[in-house]
Amino acid sequence: MFDGQVVAITGASSGLGATLALKFAEAGANLALFALDEDGLSDTAERCRRMGRRVVTSAGDVGSPEDCEKWVDISVSELGGIDCLIACAGISMWARFEEVEDVSIFRRLMETNYLGIVHCVYYALPHIKARKGQIVAISSIQGKIGVPLHTGYVASKHAVQGFFESLRTELGGTDVNVLTVLPHWLRGTNLRKSAFGKSGGSLGSSSRKHSKDSVTLDDASDAIMKAVRKRRRELIIPFKLRLLPWLHLINPRIVDYLVKRGVDKEEEGKAADR
Repeated sequence: MFDGQVVAITGASSGLGATLALKFAEAGANLALFALDEDGLSDTAERCRRMGRRVVTSAGDVGSPEDCEKWVDISVSELGGIDCLIACAGISMWARFEEVEDVSIFRRLMETNYLGIVHCVYYALPHIKARKGQIVAISSIQGKIGVPLHTGYVASKHAVQGFFESLRTELGGTDVNVLTVLPHWLRGTNLRKSAFGKSGGSLGSSSRKHSKDSVTLDDASDAIMKAVRKRRRELIIPFKLRLLPWLHLINPRIVDYLVKRGVDKEEEGKAADR
């Protein structure tokens, strides 16, 4: 289904973005890849090219409108258009709000996780509309449920949800599909290693390991590709979490308890790793 299509992916230097790039390349798509890490970006691009795919890359920051515009312009110029934009780039945090020492992390989270998507969509949308394509936002289940120690991250993902719910209504009748992806913890990413701690720096190697309930990059990518093929509106990964937003509406205290218990287990895992 993706033969000859142009799939544009941000955050393509590692983690989910890189895995999706390889999966779409295997499925016959040409790629427009964007990331801050030039070395990782080049590695992903080369692996896709070895499959016989055309690949355009641009190194930059999704928080910069100029970088996003440059990427879209180069991609359209060299590949002819954009059929699907997948916004993967993101950064997290792990700190109790009252212990945060550098409040600027909240601005930086919004610039990357929310405005980074807005910038890319803004410049890519005319080209996606021309091909009646799709926009895919990699959000998080935290875009609907509050989680302790993630106040800034959760706020940015709630912004993403609101933005796409509104944009979807504006695009009614254009044949452009908008898919929001809400995964649980993902294994095999640098999200935790690069997450902001209370001092404003990244957690680095001290970051905690994921629990057994986390999702592999392969499983997440396969589910996302299936949802793109079916032009779905929303995808929650894994399946068992699909009832969580409904339960939150009915009895938010139960959800608060379940979420806090899950985070406590993550904290215990961190302590055990020390």
